[in-house]
Amino acid sequence: MDEDEDAVLALLDDEYARAILAHLTIEPMSVDELCTACEMSDATAYRRLDRLQDADLVTEQQELDPDGHHYKRYVATVETVTVTFADGAYEVAVTRSITDPADRFTDLFEGLS
Repeated sequence: MDEDEDAVLALLDDEYARAILAHLTIEPMSVDELCTACEMSDATAYRRLDRLQDADLVTEQQELDPDGHHYKRYVATVETVTVTFADGAYEVAVTRSITDPADRFTDLFEGLS
């Protein structure tokens, strides 16, 4: 078991992190939208989003509103998490929806235009 796997399991144990991931599988959302949907404070949302980004389960996209201002929307990058128990050990496997760094760059670039 490595540190990344421990981080994923710890995040999945957190009700706010699970709620954020669940909502982000529907559509990209801003922090304000996540706070409303998940009934949490801005500070809680930002802390969980930082941890989810560190674990590579969420990424951010820049959006442009009609007034010309930029803001961030968050997207889940995880599709499934599987925990397997065998031979006295366990293993965590994460299947991500956006796996190629070039795809992430393209998504970010398209979000800016």
